[in-house]
Amino acid sequence: MSVSLDTLRFRTTQMGAALALVVLSACGAGNATAPLDDMTADQIFARAEQQLASGRQDDAAFTFGEIERLYPYSEFAQRALVMQAYAYHRDEDYENSRASAQRFLDFYPAEQDAPYAAYLLALSYYDQIDDIGRDQGLTFQALQALRTVIERYPDSEYARSAVLKFDLAFDHLAAKEMEIGRYYLKRGHYAAAANRFRTVVEDFQTTVHTPEALHRLVESYLSLGLTAEAQSAGAILGHNYRSTEWYESSYALLTGQGLAADVSGDNWLASIYRQVLRGEWL
Repeated sequence: MSVSLDTLRFRTTQMGAALALVVLSACGAGNATAPLDDMTADQIFARAEQQLASGRQDDAAFTFGEIERLYPYSEFAQRALVMQAYAYHRDEDYENSRASAQRFLDFYPAEQDAPYAAYLLALSYYDQIDDIGRDQGLTFQALQALRTVIERYPDSEYARSAVLKFDLAFDHLAAKEMEIGRYYLKRGHYAAAANRFRTVVEDFQTTVHTPEALHRLVESYLSLGLTAEAQSAGAILGHNYRSTEWYESSYALLTGQGLAADVSGDNWLASIYRQVLRGEWL
């Protein structure tokens, strides 16, 4: 999930002629080892850009930060702050990337690069949630930060990407619930398993995990002797996901016990079936 220089580099094209002048200024400076205190803001910025292009992200992050220290009121200080967040992100120093991006948003909330800073802030959480087995606190934080980009900057170039990543992070949470539910189911803790699968059906119904969650509910409820709930789960599965392997497995389980995949009784799944699928809002 790492960001690439080509796709997420800080708005280089929008900096236009100003950035070109920066590079020329750096060439004019000529001395790559000159003390930063003796350089102008544009020369320091150019050095940081060169460090970033050569893969020295940590050095670049430091150098961008020095612009804020030495020239806090220059136009380069604002640009350097968001570039520092990007350099830290490329270095996979997500904590410092978040700090720099948040500082930019605190100081320059209305500037044109605020959407990019907000997107970097979200990425600093999102790019750490690969492992389903990890604590899901980062996933929740990524969802919140991505939602900020989507809602606050809907017309920005980052909104579309934020939507896609939001959906993936949302799916990630559902996958975690499924993992825990399967763990309980395998060990015979059927009530605990059913609670996890119910969460997926109720809170993550738009994810790809819903068909399996319904099947696992059939398994769990049959094991608990709750046949009405098992039949209702099978009915929803048959209504929405009849062509899946999960429906075939549930159908075999139910018919094997002389039961039909049909709504039975008055339970939470039967309510979902009647209200959502049949439109009977009682």
